[in-house]
Amino acid sequence: MAAPRARRINIPLRHVALVCGAMLFALLGKVTYIQALDADRLNADPRNHQTMIARFAGPRGEILLRDGTVIATSRDGGGADYRYRRVYPAGPLYAPVTGHISLYGGAGIEKAEDAVLSGGDPRVKVRSLVYGTESGATLKLTIDGRAQRAAYEALRATGLRGAVVAITPATGAILAMVSLPSYDPNLYTTFDGARLDGIDRRLQADPGRPLLNRAIQQNYPPGSAFKIVTSAAALTSGRYSPTTKVDAPEALRLPGTGTYLRNAGGTACGDGNPPLAYAFKTSCNTPFAKIGIDLGQDALREQAEAFGFGADDLTVPMPVARSVYPPEMDRAQTAMSALGQFDDRATPLMIAMISAAVANDGVLMRPYLVEEVRLADGTVIDETEPSRYRQTLDEHEANRLTAMMVTVTRPGGTGTAAAIPGVDVAAKTGTAENAASGQDHAIFTSFAPAADPRVAVGVLVEHGGFGGQVAAPVAKAVMRAVLGDPG
Repeated sequence: MAAPRARRINIPLRHVALVCGAMLFALLGKVTYIQALDADRLNADPRNHQTMIARFAGPRGEILLRDGTVIATSRDGGGADYRYRRVYPAGPLYAPVTGHISLYGGAGIEKAEDAVLSGGDPRVKVRSLVYGTESGATLKLTIDGRAQRAAYEALRATGLRGAVVAITPATGAILAMVSLPSYDPNLYTTFDGARLDGIDRRLQADPGRPLLNRAIQQNYPPGSAFKIVTSAAALTSGRYSPTTKVDAPEALRLPGTGTYLRNAGGTACGDGNPPLAYAFKTSCNTPFAKIGIDLGQDALREQAEAFGFGADDLTVPMPVARSVYPPEMDRAQTAMSALGQFDDRATPLMIAMISAAVANDGVLMRPYLVEEVRLADGTVIDETEPSRYRQTLDEHEANRLTAMMVTVTRPGGTGTAAAIPGVDVAAKTGTAENAASGQDHAIFTSFAPAADPRVAVGVLVEHGGFGGQVAAPVAKAVMRAVLGDPG
């Protein structure tokens, strides 16, 4: 009689064993999920104190200019928890490019290339394990120190907010990227949590928005700089050439409205029937509005998209805000869009890219900031190969458009303030209406030398007024720095 009793007693024990086994398998499954699948999310959680300690336990890779100048490095402070502190020797000068790394996370290149800088990238991690090194990889940028400083100082001299971008037309390498007002990224490298919180709240609340990289994160009405796109569409259509006479009334009634469009200052455009090249040189409004109506919104949109308007695939490696050419419009709106008004929007980077495309025989190269990634032992594990981004127009039309742009900086043109003695500068001025404040933005885009382009520049000065007066000298300073002309 004892055996059956023992079997009855073992039944609940088996149930307990099964439950324990299921719990064990569930626990193993959870651990596997956390370590294999959910690790990235947990590591990125700002509440993860161990992740923050690990981030500053070893030195991050340095960030260098194209000539090797260090603009971001790590210094050993000997702290118990946070040992290595990030240092930015030039402060606000390169902040729009480098961004910062802090207990709160990162911005700019520091954020976009965090994996290689921190050593988390598999290519860097494997090498570190083999050679026993602790530091991340070094980034060599395309930024030219002379161009960056020239852009920074010239824009700061205006006393206004804005942005400047300079590009090498043949490769897409970004030579300068400035945004003002800027900030000192060293403020973010403190390990004092209360102080860091106060600094961040102050900068976030600053009406000047110093943390905003206006060069790539903000778009603006491009104003008359967009007449390059309209001219490209006109030349490509086969119905216009630089010598084609265009109708340029002193006042043009916009179709379907009672509104009259006039030229800047209310003046006439030549004799009322000037060549297209003259209308471009003097930046007349009425003939370009009529060209926009004649070509139609589809032709203008196709040409704008060829320059990159509407694209959301651009990173440098930081993401770039979209430049916009409007969707469906009526004829009056199309006329205004041909002038870079209505709902046209362009980043300062795009303003530079427009000139870079014309300069490079109509081929727009993909812009980029990182030239190479190098390990601590000097081994280069990644190097950017220049790549084609867009075919904007053919070489013949690009050459004709270049000739039109050169006249802008010659006597009688609207961009003479950017003229450089002994150098042919191709350019276009812009004065963009800003409905939000009623104060026009000053815009300028250019490249030089016209026959052998080495630099293309885009400048936007918020509330600066006439681009030929305020933005053109900024572009001139940058071109001179790149060309080696001290001025």
